[in-house]
Amino acid sequence: MVNPKHSIDTLLSIMEALRAPETGCPWDVKQTFATIAPYTIEEAYEVADAIERGDFEGLEEELGDLLLQVVYHAQMAREDKHFTFDDVVHGIAEKMIRRHPHVFGSDEERANFDPDGFWERIKQQEKSDKSSAQTSPGASVLEGVPLALPALVRALKLQDRAARVGFDWPSMEPVFDKIREETGELEHAVSHENPSREKIAEEFGDLLFVLANLGRHLGVCPEDALRSANTKFVRRFGEVETMLSAQGKSPAQSDMAEMDRLWDEVKRKEKTRER
Repeated sequence: MVNPKHSIDTLLSIMEALRAPETGCPWDVKQTFATIAPYTIEEAYEVADAIERGDFEGLEEELGDLLLQVVYHAQMAREDKHFTFDDVVHGIAEKMIRRHPHVFGSDEERANFDPDGFWERIKQQEKSDKSSAQTSPGASVLEGVPLALPALVRALKLQDRAARVGFDWPSMEPVFDKIREETGELEHAVSHENPSREKIAEEFGDLLFVLANLGRHLGVCPEDALRSANTKFVRRFGEVETMLSAQGKSPAQSDMAEMDRLWDEVKRKEKTRER
């Protein structure tokens, strides 16, 4: 006999039971928004990882884990009388309807739909409405970019915000100039007679920030680009390990010169396959 599939109501009931002060799970009962937040971020990355690997069986599981995080936060909010899971569902449904007038709007809204930048226009209007209600006059245009975002993603969003008010280079040429400038400053900090770790870290951060800006001008997400580079590195180094293993050796029994030669061989093979 096949068990009937559980519904979202079952999951909500499970979380409520886990959080019950007297009869719930001691670990779950003592958690807070702050202690659960890192797991929420981790689960989102695991969803992205399953997608990157094309693992749809894994994606199904990881989406469940991510959904559990939403249910967890909503249950804690319900206990504190902030909002409920139903409020979360209602809010996102309203937002999607509001942000797609060309699909859910009136005949006039659909007929007059301008696709050019419409998503950003609607989001900006929402933020403007919210800011006028919640923030004081003169609030920074950079306000509201979450601190918890991955640093490269946050750099991109900060730069986008600044660009909206005209603080942006008009082309990529000045960006490349800035990269050369920041690279020189980093080299100078490293080559100093008594190099300061703090100064080196500062200059390295400046270089990463301007590289993120170059990615923005190129239409490339630096976080995605670095993730792809990581995947490529793992693949290529694995090939190097395989080639060494065929010689009865491990990386620890090799040296940089040999591994670099094998690395170049792996790159050549990949480029030949791509032709």
